[in-house]
Amino acid sequence: MRSPVALFGAFLRGTFGLPKPDKRAVDRVKDLARAALRTSSDTAFAVNEIACNDPGCPGIETVILVMEPGRKTRALKIAKPLDEVAEQDILAALEG
Repeated sequence: MRSPVALFGAFLRGTFGLPKPDKRAVDRVKDLARAALRTSSDTAFAVNEIACNDPGCPGIETVILVMEPGRKTRALKIAKPLDEVAEQDILAALEG
């Protein structure tokens, strides 16, 4: 029988033995995203680190959801662990 990770592909950190990301690291990436996107204070962000065992995946990636009032939620995917994300990565994800 295949493992649940192999069957379902991607899982958020904090599940299946992966440690939860540090709140400061999440807040740092949210601040970087807010600065890069030049959004208003009413824009909400959700930042998650996802582990994927599929051969086509980068292994661990950071996903930033951008939730602006009146607009469709956007997902920015960065093929790096949360702790390695820089503002340049967010800008590149916006272009891609």
